[in-house]
Amino acid sequence: MTPKPSAQELATALLEVLKITPEDWHRLKNNRRARALEQVAAGLVYLLKDEETEAIAHLQQAVGWLDRSISAPPCPTHHR
Repeated sequence: MTPKPSAQELATALLEVLKITPEDWHRLKNNRRARALEQVAAGLVYLLKDEETEAIAHLQQAVGWLDRSISAPPCPTHHR
């Protein structure tokens, strides 16, 4: 019988699936749904690790993407 993965393992796997890679950054930098999903997954990982301050920061960023109160910064290498 295969042991069940822990909630933290599942959340980390979800974050890996949703994480925006450097290769995808230009394509997804303004995709509010993708950015919010990434931040919610990161917040969940931190919450499960009992790191509430980090969890709150990521969850607040997710809300910012959804309510349009934040935007993508310019690309550090291209300045656009």
